[in-house]
Amino acid sequence: MAYEVEAPKYVRLAQTIQGRIEDGTYAPGTRVPSENQLVQAFGMSRPTVVRALELLKRDGWLESRQGYGTIVRGRPAGVEQRDRRGRKVLARDESQGSGALVKVGYVPVPARVASALGVPKRAKVLMRRLLVEDDGEPVELISSYFPAGLVEGTELESAVPLSGSTRAHLEARKKIRFDHVTERVSVRIPDSGDAELLGLPDGVPVLSVLIIACDASGQALQVSDVLLPADRQELEDTYRLS
Repeated sequence: MAYEVEAPKYVRLAQTIQGRIEDGTYAPGTRVPSENQLVQAFGMSRPTVVRALELLKRDGWLESRQGYGTIVRGRPAGVEQRDRRGRKVLARDESQGSGALVKVGYVPVPARVASALGVPKRAKVLMRRLLVEDDGEPVELISSYFPAGLVEGTELESAVPLSGSTRAHLEARKKIRFDHVTERVSVRIPDSGDAELLGLPDGVPVLSVLIIACDASGQALQVSDVLLPADRQELEDTYRLS
């Protein structure tokens, strides 16, 4: 069983602000919203907001200027330009690249996805499942889940690959905005269907990356469960010690 511990609120808020710096919402040289504005916007306490800002200042994303407030510095020079998996999944064009849309339909929501989407257990949600290949070898199985109420007025129920990404499609059709992503990593033994699609022998585990994409209020818009054969993965990260 994989035990998942959610990051502290101040860390999640810092990640959200960092994402807004990276996407240009908070441009370098501009002033970050005041503490009061951040408290109201995110519904978090002042100590949480203060701690998140302190973390971003420590890591070089923000700086304080006397008499002017907190200023955006931008991406610190020492931060590696990593292609985060969640961003890659949300930007994937279903009609391009190697791979196939292997299933589209309503399914009983998996327990860990129900929790992330905020829907009742055993509710049915729409799933789009994409098998990604590299030189003819399956390397990823991406199962993306959407709450039923978000599907109306979109082409998500179509078994034809979308021209563009699910994120772009939803933002255009539903007039919503994806704001931030949380990723949870665990290891598990896949069920027989998933193992067959990935070409895995019995007993070989998979690395599961649960990608929870939310709007600014924290409401999940899409949850994607990315399965990667664990015997073909190696995780590495380099970071500063403060």
